[in-house]
Amino acid sequence: MMMKLSLRKRLTVLTCSILVPLCILVLSLTFMLLSYGQKYDSVVNNISVVNRYNTTFKDCVDYTAYRMVIGGKTADELVAAKDPRDQYEGQRIQDPKELIGNARTDFQYLLTVTKDQKNARRIRWILKCLNTLDDSINKMEKQVKLSGYYADNMNILINGIYIITEDVQENIQEYVYYETLGFEEIRQDLSSSISHSVQISTAALIGILGISILISRKIANSVTNPIRELCAATELVAHGDFTSPTEIDSGNELQVLTNSFNHMKGAIAVLVEDIKKEQKKLRVTELRLLQAQINPHFLYNTLDTIMWLAEGGDTKQVVQMVSALSDFFRTVLSEGKEMITIQEEEAHIRSYLIIQQFRYQDIMEYEIDIEPSLYTNLILKLTLQPLVENALYHGIKNKRGGGKIWVKGYKVENIIVFKVTDNGIGMDEEELKALEDHVKERKGKKGGSFGLRNVNERIQITYGDEYGLSFESKKACGTTVTVTLPALG
Repeated sequence: MMMKLSLRKRLTVLTCSILVPLCILVLSLTFMLLSYGQKYDSVVNNISVVNRYNTTFKDCVDYTAYRMVIGGKTADELVAAKDPRDQYEGQRIQDPKELIGNARTDFQYLLTVTKDQKNARRIRWILKCLNTLDDSINKMEKQVKLSGYYADNMNILINGIYIITEDVQENIQEYVYYETLGFEEIRQDLSSSISHSVQISTAALIGILGISILISRKIANSVTNPIRELCAATELVAHGDFTSPTEIDSGNELQVLTNSFNHMKGAIAVLVEDIKKEQKKLRVTELRLLQAQINPHFLYNTLDTIMWLAEGGDTKQVVQMVSALSDFFRTVLSEGKEMITIQEEEAHIRSYLIIQQFRYQDIMEYEIDIEPSLYTNLILKLTLQPLVENALYHGIKNKRGGGKIWVKGYKVENIIVFKVTDNGIGMDEEELKALEDHVKERKGKKGGSFGLRNVNERIQITYGDEYGLSFESKKACGTTVTVTLPALG
């Protein structure tokens, strides 16, 4: 089942298997702490409310009632008088009915929140005492203005109010005492709960760790095993095996990757086959170039010139011609190599121009200026010679009075530039456009510019379409062919 899930869903399962139990554990611990916190806050709040009446309530009620009896005044009159002498041990006269009302409200609240049954009974007893105390104060207020009730009021004060307030205070103190015992009970419960929680948490963490390890290993194997199979398949491809099918049944992203790999493998197989065809085409093109260069007319004319010089007894020039012809064919053949150094290519065109100068010495001059720093760089053989030949036959030879050919080579950043310039008959814009279109064609019939198209095609096949030949020409002024190549050591 796990193998059929996507990689994202597998990771989600692993994450949930860890996070969900941890969240449950954390939430239960948090709930426990909140529960004990609420119990603690409840006890503190109850004690705080009761403490407001622990000492001041009895003193204020007793003193105010005493002043009512001996002064013959109601509580309202005593409070309204605000006599600074009406103070006993820091307690001023206060309205006892207001005190009793506030106390009744607070103790009714405590009755609703007190959990301990004994303390609840104490609260109910305090409420009954407050009601009795309220009745006694009311009775005393009615009799305080009447004559002949002093003894009765004094009896209410001593045997009623004093005793009731004392009882209220004792019950308050007992309430505080037993509520305080609740702190210890809460502490013991908390300590016990923490101990159990630690045990449960330890067991849960061990369980979570074990489950997560099992799930993670299963997920890891479900990912790594197909990847290993895919790596093995890539090894076969690296060794040239494009036919063996790669079948990985994972049902997820790795299945998509496998399908893409098979598609890519098929595309690479087609591409390799295309490259082989292109290389074969390149060999055919090169062969055609060699056939174009080693043409019988050039060889016959050169041999005729050598024979003519030999008959004339010019041994020195015969040696030069034979040496130049030998160098020329040495570069043409070059032991089957496709790439030669620029120094070898320069020697090749120099041999060609030496041979041609013997034949056209009255109409042709030449100058070669290639930077020596370029000599060790590699170049496709027979790159410059067809350009020089084109400059001679289509530029200089047809010009009345002869001309000159310049071959220049230099480097601009990582680009090597060659310029083959002649001051021959040149071309107008229409002729130049026709030549450029013809050279850019990859297919075409052999013609006067076959050598130029051949050179451009070989350069672009080898280095890319951004390299090749470009032309500048002006009628009756001459032509410049520019060659751009990457600098290869």
